[in-house]
Amino acid sequence: MVSVVMQDDYYCDQSDLTPEVRRKQNYDHPRAFDWPLLVQHIHALRNGEAIEMPEYDFTTDNRSNKTIPVKPAPVIVIEGLFALYDEDLRKMMSLKIFVDTAPDVRFIRRMQRDITERGRSVESVVGQYLETVRPMHKQFIEPTKRHADVILPHGANGPAIDVITTKVASVIGQLKRS
Repeated sequence: MVSVVMQDDYYCDQSDLTPEVRRKQNYDHPRAFDWPLLVQHIHALRNGEAIEMPEYDFTTDNRSNKTIPVKPAPVIVIEGLFALYDEDLRKMMSLKIFVDTAPDVRFIRRMQRDITERGRSVESVVGQYLETVRPMHKQFIEPTKRHADVILPHGANGPAIDVITTKVASVIGQLKRS
């Protein structure tokens, strides 16, 4: 069994800001995330406690009123661009994976997602990419690669998947013995 925690759902609550101000925030900076809550939730999951993960609504640029129940499991996956950024979070990880994807592929994926899922215009996606996404990636995300145990190139290869599978099986085996 696996628990998945989506880092994007841990953007800071911005209920105190107007929609216009929220729209102009830099969501590609580490300060955009509620790190204490994310660390607290991962700690709880590791201790066998269920959590109520916040749900972020990208159409309103804020957390929704809903939460997502997440049950503890032997394997906890933290999915997100900044997953390796926070030291406290990294200390709780048994295996740290960095998915190294080419810049053009990252841009195309973002463009498709933001237009189809978030109702954004091409102009707004391109503007955001040039103003914040690309520079923040270079400044904050790319350097986290050095914390990874495994770096997966785009289109992960067989040997890398074997390493990950072996490590996850080892961690589960250790948990069952303890």
